[in-house]
Amino acid sequence: MAGFWTGAAALATAGRRGRRWPQPLMRSVALWTVKTFDKILIANRGEIACRVIKTCKKMGIKTVAIHSEVDASSVHVKMADEAVCVGPAPTSKSYLNMDAIMDAVRNTRAQAVHPGYGFLSENKEFAKRLAAEDVIFIGPDTHAIQAMGDKIESKLLAKKAKVNTIPGFDGVVKDADEAVRIAREIGYPVMIKASAGGGGKGMRIAWDDEETRDGFRFSSQEAASSFGDDRLLIEKFIDNPRHIEIQVLGDKHGNALWLNERECSIQRRNQKVVEEAPSIFLDSETRRAMGEQAVALAKAVNYSSAGTVEFLVDSKKNFYFLEMNTRLQVEHPVTECITGLDLVQEMIRVAKGYPLRHKQADIPINGWAVECRVYAEDPYKSFGLPSVGRLSQYEEPIRLPGVRVDSGIQPGSDISIYYDPMISKLITYGSDRTEALKRMEDALDNYVIRGVTHNVALLREVIINSRFIEGDINTKFLSDVYPDGFKGHQLTETERNQFLAVASSLFVASQLRAQHFQDHGNSRVPIVKPQVASWELSVKLHDEIHTVVASKSGPTFSVEVDGSKLNVTSTWNLASPLLSVNVDGTQRTIQCLSREAGGNMSIQFLGTVYKVRILTKLAAELHKFMLEKAAEDTSSILRSPMPGVVVAISVKPGDLVAEGQEICVIEAMKMQNSMTAGKTGKVKSVHCKAGDTVGEGDLLVELE
Repeated sequence: MAGFWTGAAALATAGRRGRRWPQPLMRSVALWTVKTFDKILIANRGEIACRVIKTCKKMGIKTVAIHSEVDASSVHVKMADEAVCVGPAPTSKSYLNMDAIMDAVRNTRAQAVHPGYGFLSENKEFAKRLAAEDVIFIGPDTHAIQAMGDKIESKLLAKKAKVNTIPGFDGVVKDADEAVRIAREIGYPVMIKASAGGGGKGMRIAWDDEETRDGFRFSSQEAASSFGDDRLLIEKFIDNPRHIEIQVLGDKHGNALWLNERECSIQRRNQKVVEEAPSIFLDSETRRAMGEQAVALAKAVNYSSAGTVEFLVDSKKNFYFLEMNTRLQVEHPVTECITGLDLVQEMIRVAKGYPLRHKQADIPINGWAVECRVYAEDPYKSFGLPSVGRLSQYEEPIRLPGVRVDSGIQPGSDISIYYDPMISKLITYGSDRTEALKRMEDALDNYVIRGVTHNVALLREVIINSRFIEGDINTKFLSDVYPDGFKGHQLTETERNQFLAVASSLFVASQLRAQHFQDHGNSRVPIVKPQVASWELSVKLHDEIHTVVASKSGPTFSVEVDGSKLNVTSTWNLASPLLSVNVDGTQRTIQCLSREAGGNMSIQFLGTVYKVRILTKLAAELHKFMLEKAAEDTSSILRSPMPGVVVAISVKPGDLVAEGQEICVIEAMKMQNSMTAGKTGKVKSVHCKAGDTVGEGDLLVELE
């Protein structure tokens, strides 16, 4: 575990709970106290701001947090030594507001600024403005940001540095007509993407002329919204590739290292979901070749900081340069785990002018690390449409061995439409991949997140999928494995019986607790406790009704499910959000999310939330006489599938629309989503207009 409990990993866990700092992998604590800066401003928010602050505290550096008005009570604000409000909630008026941030730098007399990732982290104008006032930008110089931040220029530089590149058009695409012409010349499929982009924003795959026109429109709009730059480029789309990236680290003395690779192929909408280091696919020869090309590119622009060179890798291990991110990457923790380096510390040292402390031969691969991005998203909608809400209950699984959680939230935190819906980065480390994945499975089961919809079910299904375990993955993994969309964990017969036994035991335990009514040992109301030897239950799951008989002996329930007998043992602490149960020797961690008097229960089991209705035999007989609520006819209405802002309305009352025709565009977390008609018909009414903020389920348009 030495490689894991070092540097950032120790900070991310011990810091929040006040534990004693473990010794870093580096040779002495003195390395943490080398003089760098007195005060650093972090021009970011959320988990990455918290992550930077933790390392600064370890290095004895005072910190300044910036925040929007809605983030005034955020965790990163509380962690910092000082905090400055830089504007209202919209990012354009706060975290992208250079004037306000520069004022904060001056007023707090910060000597350096760490930009984190996103926002202004790759904005050369911001770096120039800091340099003009003798404030250090903790990142590469403006030349490298300019060269690598522009995908067109970076591709030309990569070719010059003899880095493998993808065939494409080396220029700016002017309009949709030119996009179609270029796409035809390159040959479909093509990738349309923002020249100044990153993080999956402003990217579309097009397979024909129509998709190219639509892709040009949406990509340019997203690029303008996210980066203030709507320039696009087009290149050949490599079908079914892996996305593997190399972490590089350079200094101001001409030194550069590659810190091994990260496997980032599990994606949705070109955004990473699960990452790991190292990659199960690469051999040492390919790893070295990719690393050497990444360093050659970094040296070509005199790169001096932490950066990431991304590659697409085909099934024959041919690799092609995709882009270089001139900042700290979201998934940097997995590299820290296997190398023992704190990348934030290295960035700060380099920014101060210190040379790198290591040679290439010093960089190890110790163990295996996996990261899951835990999002406030509904994974049942396009593998994750954003969700908003307030965290009513929140417990991170950091008590488990080999677990690190990078987050910037706490119970009561709001997940809003203004920012990325990430809840946290959940990282597990093991001596090998099998151990790291098993620890991730346990960590996901023990992660308590209430108040918002989240993607834990999807993450857990990915890491236990046989294709993933075997390493048979590519960037289309999710759509290949779930062609009809994600449906949650599909229970085997054994798992179904285990679940029904656990649910029935929970139901009986709650009924027995409800009968127990005491007041200082004196019963205020005479209660006759029925001595029930066994409970005959009717359990409905997935529209199927099962007959269950349960009896209790001490902490163990003996349960018969459709003729199969199981024993379920637990402490039955119904007040705890987590419940460890043993079902015939198999240990499971479950979460009971809700229990209603009418017998309805929601239980998280194997990562997926299942809804069951449990009734006694008498109640089940009476329930037959209850009327079922009629389902809403949704064929003639269009509701918003997520909270967001209406960008455009394409119809008005009286218009005739065809099935699949675009009705409106909703933007959420800077991603634009086209809403289409479910059938052919005439528009009866429009309930929103461009600029409106809508919630999930809000009525947008009605058809006759």
